[in-house]
Amino acid sequence: MTDTTPEKENVDVAQVDSVEGESSSESVASKQKSIRSRGIYLLPNLFTTASLFSGFYAIVAAMNGHFDNAAIAIFISMILDGLDGRVARMTNTQSEFGAEYDSLVDMVAFGVAPALVAFTMSLQTLGNIGWIVTFIYVAGAALRLARFNTQIDVVDKKYFIGLPSPSAAAIVAGYVWFVHDLDQSGWLNLLTMIVVAGAGVLMVSNVKYHSFKELDMKRRVPFTAILIMVLVFAVIALEPTIILLAVFALYTLSGPFNALLRKGRGK
Repeated sequence: MTDTTPEKENVDVAQVDSVEGESSSESVASKQKSIRSRGIYLLPNLFTTASLFSGFYAIVAAMNGHFDNAAIAIFISMILDGLDGRVARMTNTQSEFGAEYDSLVDMVAFGVAPALVAFTMSLQTLGNIGWIVTFIYVAGAALRLARFNTQIDVVDKKYFIGLPSPSAAAIVAGYVWFVHDLDQSGWLNLLTMIVVAGAGVLMVSNVKYHSFKELDMKRRVPFTAILIMVLVFAVIALEPTIILLAVFALYTLSGPFNALLRKGRGK
């Protein structure tokens, strides 16, 4: 028989712990190296970068007093934001990097940009009230995106909880595009405050909005559907300022309206 002393056992345990620690460190280092060498998918991230560029351009255009161009840039950013995810799914190029990058870009394009455009056009003349209203919108966008990222797998895909940040950006951009030529004083300043702060509050509310994700874009449709789409684009082209503002205003109001209807039916 061989005696196993406590000192020997302690040495063996220490050696095992050392080996396990080295193995764990090597595993983490190997994983980090694998992530670094994996690279990123170019095509979807190219659309995301273009959305970021358009959102940043909106800020620059507003600083130079070109509020119509700023509003148009935000709408272009919306289109690009809608394309990057669809392109990623169609080409099977989804990634964690793409999801995080998209969320950061959304914060710039649909959170910071619309708020600064409205602030530069009108709210900066209101002193502390102006920047506080602007901050309400920015904070609402940040909280909305954070909540969306954490609840993406646990909510009904038919609905968004709270006004989506692209739609909030669209209502602010459409409003700016519609009123930028008017005298920014008096009642118009008050209306701007209501629009900006209201959009910010609706983003963090529990109001449900239809996501339209149940629409199957891959299935066949009647030929008349293409004609309807042509007519829709033609109507928008006639008066884009009014049509886009009206469409997103109706969508923004649809959430509270449907909530009141559901509450009434419940009673």
